[in-house]
Formats: sequence, structure tokens, C-alpha cells
Amino acid sequence: MIACYILFSPSKNLFYTGFVQDSFEERLKKHNEGFYEKTFTSITNDWELFLLIDCNTIHEAICIEKHIKKMKSKIYIINLKKYPEMILKLKGKFRT
Repeated sequence: MIACYILFSPSKNLFYTGFVQDSFEERLKKHNEGFYEKTFTSITNDWELFLLIDCNTIHEAICIEKHIKKMKSKIYIINLKKYPEMILKLKGKFRT
């Protein structure tokens, strides 16, 4: 699986964006178990999947992740889920 993902922490009301090239379930488990010490996701252990964007290549997943982070907007993230056509445009923009 190659994907860009967005996690949400209900207790902190925060989003986190990352990418994965193996098992998303394992990655989420690691985030919640504190495997990634001294990183942003180590501040809490209640991360849940908000949005998963399947990608064709690692390059595409990294570009989409960077774009979402660059936007620095909760509203943008919420709109990605609300309006799937935004994801299609992103994938088209970064398709290799």
C-alpha cells in the first residue's frame, strides 16, 4: 500500500499528515504506541484515521503530504474529506 494519510486526535483536536508505503494499520499502531519518540505524534495516543489517499507512487504520496502540510489549514483538511474532487485534482497535479 502506498498512501498519504491524515490522522486526527480527538483529545488534542489536531491533525497529522504522513505517508506510508507498507501497512497503514501497522503505522497507525506505531503512532499510538509512541514508537516514534520525540515526534509530533508522540504527544498523544488516540490517533485515528481521518482520511486515506491511495497513491500510485511514493513520489505522489510525498508530494501530496507536503502540499497538505504547506496549506497549514484544518479547513483545507476537512474540505479534502468533504469534497473528494479536491483529492482527484491533487492526484492529477502530482501524478508522475
